[in-house]
Formats: sequence, structure tokens, C-alpha cells
Amino acid sequence: MLAAERRNQILEILRRDERVLVGPLAEQFDVSEETIRRDLANLEQLGLAAKCYGGATLAESRNAPPFRVRKKLNVEEKKTVASLTAQLVDDGDFLMLDDSSTSYFVLRALHGKKGLTIVTNSIEIILELSGLHENWKVVSTGGNLDQDVFAFFGRQAEETIRSFHVDKAIISCTGLDFDGQFTEAGIENANIKQAMMASSRETILAMDSHKFGRTAFLSVGNLRQIDVLVTDADPGQEWREFLAENHVRLVTTGKR
Repeated sequence: MLAAERRNQILEILRRDERVLVGPLAEQFDVSEETIRRDLANLEQLGLAAKCYGGATLAESRNAPPFRVRKKLNVEEKKTVASLTAQLVDDGDFLMLDDSSTSYFVLRALHGKKGLTIVTNSIEIILELSGLHENWKVVSTGGNLDQDVFAFFGRQAEETIRSFHVDKAIISCTGLDFDGQFTEAGIENANIKQAMMASSRETILAMDSHKFGRTAFLSVGNLRQIDVLVTDADPGQEWREFLAENHVRLVTTGKR
């Protein structure tokens, strides 16, 4: 197993349990305790973990992790979500894509669609589109550049978004809790997503299944503002019933 893969798995354990210990991790991954300590130090440098005696705890952050970090997490799950989401997009659609790493994978899954117009605050998405899809139109929101998140935020970005009316907004989130709230780590991320929801005829929440039951710092909205939720695995009967009660269409692979 590559070091990056091991660190991603350690991060998922941290997000689930909120604390990890060096010894058990060393046994689980069949590596030395010193290797695990280096892994935890790496996660701490990225602002994702806080080292403590014997292990580490999940870092409490009010900001989204850098895009370069999010882009490498749960890649297979995001690719599955992206493939399912792309099936909901029709030729000629006007779309909004947020700055999430999930939206980046959705964009890549849209190859082959014709006549799309895409409004986005994500520089990564704009760069991906550079020189490609001559029959696509791309609109950048502009605004204040966040070099870590690699996206535009602020009043200008939000006003640009609200000046459009599109067919579908495709957004992601940090977590979805059983109060029906989907949440984000940073206020600027939340504001962009809220503006996109307000400017679209249909809102698609695309998220990997690790985010069920998680809560971040700020509420973006509630499930009744969502039309479709796309995820990579069946979230279970309780979640299916909860989504149905809130009139949200669930699109998934059916895998548990």
C-alpha cells in the first residue's frame, strides 16, 4: 500500500472515530509505529489531525481542506457519484458546478455531452475545460481568489451566480445529518452553494456515502431544498425513508 493510500484510510478512520492510536494503526496496516507517527504528522501539517499522546484526534477546522487534499480522498467513491450524476445531465443543459472535488469528478464524467453551459467558481474546473469542448460555454464567477481551495468566493462571485437562472445546480457538502441539514466547513463555501441553489430549477446534491451522519460547522440548507441526492452506496433503510419523507429522489448503485 502506498503511503498516500494509507494516510487517506487513516483520515477516514479519524473522521469516523474522531481519535486514533498509533499502536492499533501500526498493527492494522502492518507498518512500524514510527511510520504511523509520520503519517499523523503529515495529516497534522495539512490541518486534518491534531497529534496527542499516543495518537491523534480529528482537527476542528472551520475551513475546507485544500483542494489538492480533497481531490485525493475517496476517489473511487467520487468517480461512482460522478458517473451517476452525469446520467442526470442532458445535452444543452445550463449547469452550475461548485468548487467541490466531487464536482470536479462530475465534470470529467460529462465528457461526451453536447452544448452544455457551465457556471462555476472553481478554477480547477475552468482549467480542466481549457481547450476542450468547443461546443460548451464556460462562465467564471470571478471574485476573491482562495489559493488553497483554488476557487473564487465573495460578493462578486455570489452576485454573478445569482444573475443566472440554470437548469441544474450540482453541489456537494461536508456532511448530512439526521436533522436534514447538509453542512460545510466554511462560510464562503456555504454562501456559494446557497446562491447556486437559489439560481437553479433543480438542485442535485452529489456526495460520497462517508458523509451520511456527519456534521460540519455551517448549515448550507435542508433536504427540502434538494431535488436529487446522488451517492455511491445504499445508505440503508432509515436514510431511504428519511429522504423519501423530505421528497428527495435518491440515486445510488444499490451497493451496501
